[in-house]
Amino acid sequence: MPRARAEAADETLPAPAVTAAAAPPRPAVSHLFGLLGSCHPVPAAAVTLLAAALAAAVGRGLPGAAVTVAAVAAGQLSVGWCNDRVDLRRDLATGRRDKPLVSGAVRPAAVTAAALTALLLCVPLSLAGGRLAGCAHLCGVAAAWAYNLRLKSTAVSWLPYALAFGLLPAFVTLGLPGAPWPPWWLTAAAALLGAGAHFANVLPDIDDDLAQGVSGLPHRIGARGSAAVGGLLVLASAAALVAGPPGRVPPYGWGLFAATAAAVLLGAARSPRRSRIPFLATMAVAGADVVLLVVRGADLAGPG
Repeated sequence: MPRARAEAADETLPAPAVTAAAAPPRPAVSHLFGLLGSCHPVPAAAVTLLAAALAAAVGRGLPGAAVTVAAVAAGQLSVGWCNDRVDLRRDLATGRRDKPLVSGAVRPAAVTAAALTALLLCVPLSLAGGRLAGCAHLCGVAAAWAYNLRLKSTAVSWLPYALAFGLLPAFVTLGLPGAPWPPWWLTAAAALLGAGAHFANVLPDIDDDLAQGVSGLPHRIGARGSAAVGGLLVLASAAALVAGPPGRVPPYGWGLFAATAAAVLLGAARSPRRSRIPFLATMAVAGADVVLLVVRGADLAGPG
């Protein structure tokens, strides 16, 4: 067919319908997804689910468990948004296009407002579980904010993680009648897991952080040292969780410890730089810990 006739024929065809999938996303929807992506959704969801599992394990009623989960979610959202906002300058310098603030999917002012709003909501939600319980949780959230604002670049960068994770079981159990403190082994296991998660989480970005002047403890001891220390901390967390409760260690406890050791070895076998394996292994161990906590719920409130 000659070109002129083909063009004429094409003009008689109906224009293709523009479907909803082909249409560009609406600004409000794009903004919402950008805001959600800035809150570090995976760690925030993981910690919130851990709090929910603890609340179920110790026998918190539905209203108390709901308030506990809402408080932890608000705290985690505030910490995640604060982290991305504080790191904006460094992320721009290193070209982190995976960050919504760098890509322009969300405005810095919106993230700042979201972080402060979540933090304000966290206060009454935390205190709704009791004054002592609320203070425990707010101390953990304050430690996480201190990490974002200052301690990330110091030799005690691990401390906010250990403190925030270690206080999470206390927030859950202190909301029970009589406000019982959690057993020592549960607090120790949570604190060790939090410190281990810090070392594992830093590894993929350690070179970029060093180039931007970030010098937390993992940066000071190097990628190999951080991978080793993080693995040992996670293993120690599993040991406290398995051997801490009174009585004989059940078979599933030994199974958890063996799985943790295997995950640590898997992470050590991979190059620590630019690898998410150590962090993912830590998250897998945390998931196994949650299962064990739910199974042994009767041991979680009170001395052990």
